[in-house]
Amino acid sequence: MDLVEMERIKRLKYSYCRAIDSCDLATLEGIFTEDASIDYFGGSYRFSATGRDEILTAMKYAFHDKLVSCHSVTMPVIDVLSPTTATGQWRLVDYAMNLAEDNKVTVGASEYVDDYVLDGAGNWRIKSSRYTRVYEQVFLQDHHNLTHYQLGGGHVPGPFTYVEE
Repeated sequence: MDLVEMERIKRLKYSYCRAIDSCDLATLEGIFTEDASIDYFGGSYRFSATGRDEILTAMKYAFHDKLVSCHSVTMPVIDVLSPTTATGQWRLVDYAMNLAEDNKVTVGASEYVDDYVLDGAGNWRIKSSRYTRVYEQVFLQDHHNLTHYQLGGGHVPGPFTYVEE
């Protein structure tokens, strides 16, 4: 078992989650291989793309400046298959609110299955990533009630920001 490589893959996946929540396309570009593919299947959507450029374009429009999201992955099961390949399975718990769609909220859990490759510079990259929902709940929330949020990488104070008198 190569624990160092497993930790490096964990760091890659955690960076992926942070990058999609902040729509950090520069970080995402370094996470995927050029020929990567994604296929995320939920109860109310199917999000798939092939090739890093197509993935980045899809992410740019999905994680836009009116979307608040938080993706957390836990319970990694990582297998280093060779010096340059590995697989990973993760439990995702996520929350997303789309302010552009009447505060549409999606919450749920999914089971990620990823394939990783080590590039020529010695960095792990995501070659393919897919998930199927374990559960999903979608609803409209009357008021967003956010006191602070990130939108497409920017920080915006919410309407209930505390101001010291």
